[in-house]
Amino acid sequence: MNNKQDSIKIENIRHSLSHILAMAVLEKWPNAKLGVGPVIENGFYYDFQLPKDADLNSNTLKELEDKMKKIISKNLSFKKKLLTFQEAEKLFKNLKQDFKLELLKDLKKYGTTVEEELKNNKLNLKNKLTKVSIYQTGDFSDLCRGGHVKNTKEINSQAFKLVKIAGAYWRGDEKNPMLTRFYGVAFKTEKELKDYLNKLEQAEKRDHKKLGKELELFTFSSEVGPGFPLFMPKGLILKRELEKWITQEKEQRGYQFVWTPHLAKSDLYKKSGHFKKYEAMMNPITIEDKEYVIKPMNCPHHFQIFLEKPRSYKELPLRIAENATVYRFEKTGELNGLLRVRSLTQDDTHTFLRQNQIAEEINRILDFAETTYKIFGFRDYEARISTRDKKHFEKYLGNEKVWDKAEKALISAAKQRKMNYFIGEGEAAFYGPKIDIMVKDALDRTWQLTTVQLDFVQPENFNLNYINEQGKEERVVVLHIAIFGSVERFLAILIEQYGGAFPLWLAPVQIVVLPLGEKHLKFSQKVLETLKANQIRAEIWENESVSKRIRNFEIQKIPYALVIGDKELKNKTVAIRQRDKGDLGEISLARLLEKLNKEIKSKK
Repeated sequence: MNNKQDSIKIENIRHSLSHILAMAVLEKWPNAKLGVGPVIENGFYYDFQLPKDADLNSNTLKELEDKMKKIISKNLSFKKKLLTFQEAEKLFKNLKQDFKLELLKDLKKYGTTVEEELKNNKLNLKNKLTKVSIYQTGDFSDLCRGGHVKNTKEINSQAFKLVKIAGAYWRGDEKNPMLTRFYGVAFKTEKELKDYLNKLEQAEKRDHKKLGKELELFTFSSEVGPGFPLFMPKGLILKRELEKWITQEKEQRGYQFVWTPHLAKSDLYKKSGHFKKYEAMMNPITIEDKEYVIKPMNCPHHFQIFLEKPRSYKELPLRIAENATVYRFEKTGELNGLLRVRSLTQDDTHTFLRQNQIAEEINRILDFAETTYKIFGFRDYEARISTRDKKHFEKYLGNEKVWDKAEKALISAAKQRKMNYFIGEGEAAFYGPKIDIMVKDALDRTWQLTTVQLDFVQPENFNLNYINEQGKEERVVVLHIAIFGSVERFLAILIEQYGGAFPLWLAPVQIVVLPLGEKHLKFSQKVLETLKANQIRAEIWENESVSKRIRNFEIQKIPYALVIGDKELKNKTVAIRQRDKGDLGEISLARLLEKLNKEIKSKK
């Protein structure tokens, strides 16, 4: 790559490719209506309303790719023009691009598109625009703020690929028309593209939905309903092992576990401010003329436990934990295996503390998070610290001095642990700043896991106080903490992290015993009983050929197989075979148990 090409921003290349994709689509379907075509992580997409007779088939993406490459080879310039609204409206009316006219209407009224402003909570009707930017490439014009390459010759035509076709509602609203979305990925070099496509291929092989079915971990039923996972025996073992581990770790760190019901009066959530405001709440139900809701979160329940008796400063920090299933209304189109569900188990924690305890407690939580990531093989992670928008503090509750202390405590804790972090200014919730920890998995994909949310608002809503050293009441601060986030989502990430090949301590089946013949069966049964007596999850397979059983052992990604034949029967030993390493030789049962217990204890 030459220096000039190296200096081109990858975002500009990807944005330019979205326009070139639109040109290719219009060449194939001249009557297509243009939606929007933004840059996304690793690439771009563009939404279109295609003609009703548009034939989408297995060759469509390749055909559009070829058209895009021909357009790139023409060395076309991207020219920016500033038009008045009247000029822009005339342009897109002549082009019969109705969606662009709708966007222009919002730009004229609000100064930007409504969705962007509402999303960022910055809707400002005073910022009116007088002109809009149009980018022209050849005969193609698009409403766009930029940026772009100067000329298509700056794009490496061997470093992009169209990868997927999907449906998307116009402006994300299911009341609007369904559009066709073409996704593409793009990089500066062909090597980068090939490396990324290889990771995509690996990701498909590791897809937790695919492996969940193959390994018989979980399923979904149309009779039960979308978004409600059903865990099968092997999947439940995984879920329980995760919950068992997180419970033990929290108890060692001073958390007290509680249990709360799945329902509560709607008044509880009116008090918290969630009722009729939190869109993910399920519809209420009626019991004996009283209105109840299925809980979407545990905090209001945990507050009732805190309020059960007067609290002294000597009790703080008070750490309450629960592995609790909550229910949320997620739109069908947003559901995604275990990653996005309607019933989820949170490893939820609420810590009640004094303001001067914030820094130390945050450090304890980050230590816990780092221990967790080490156990599960996540080596690359960083913290996003979401702070307030200092120019618009009127959007937040609490006072600025408390916010200053809280934000400094979060940053100080990250620095103290020498953790990589970045500031998300203006991204804090209205009730307090927070830390989200982003981890990279084995395929270099980023996931948000641990969340630590400071809350100054609910202590006010619920009058959460303690008695200080002078015998006077003071407000507590609440920390909302989830180390896994949700057990279901964390499990989905782990399935893909390990590719279904779980470490011994987590594996639903840890060992299979394979007798070579009928005369070896009795000793094999004794081996199985010994393993189970030592809390090893084991099975015996006896009905198929040895080669087929070994192949199934590998397909099911079981950590160990024990082969028992004449030699092993005579010596009262087993021939041990390890996943991915093959035959390890003959070993006594006592030595085997020692090896297994050591590996399980170490959580390797």
